[in-house]
Amino acid sequence: MAKILIAEDEESLRRFVSRALRMDGHDVVEAADGAHGLDQLRENVTYDLLLSDIRMPVMDGIELAHTAAVEFPELKILLMTGYAEQRERADSLSDIIVDVVPKPFSLPDIRGAVAEALAA
Repeated sequence: MAKILIAEDEESLRRFVSRALRMDGHDVVEAADGAHGLDQLRENVTYDLLLSDIRMPVMDGIELAHTAAVEFPELKILLMTGYAEQRERADSLSDIIVDVVPKPFSLPDIRGAVAEALAA
């Protein structure tokens, strides 16, 4: 299956999504913020998908998406947020991201969004 990096500062949500995606057969790596996520991307591992929250400390998902798109142009990027204004900020990223998943989401919602992003 796919190699997925999840950048999410809320530990319980990060673990919930990671566990679900592992049950689907994906190889998942977790990062607690955007800066840690970027470090993970740069560790010479090829990821198929970056799943990132938009609002995080240290480096937010918007900055992470911009940097990842430049450094890893083949990487598919899927963002998630629970804030309407953050979703609007992501509109400027339409050329580099697959979609923005609104929080809260159900397990089938995030599994479906990841499957669609990987197929895109």
